[in-house]
Amino acid sequence: MSSLRKNKFFATLDTFATVFGSAAAVSAAVDAGRAPKAKHLETLGIDPVAFRNIGKI
Repeated sequence: MSSLRKNKFFATLDTFATVFGSAAAVSAAVDAGRAPKAKHLETLGIDPVAFRNIGKI
């Protein structure tokens, strides 16, 4: 496996782990009735302000 392919593979693996970890963190926070951290929401492409306004009128 070439060095470039190896680097791309590990970069993709790192991205997957980051997204999966953020999804797990947000899910756990919501299940516990807490607000998830903004960095985890942003990793998932969710606007933290909009997320916190869910259910508010």
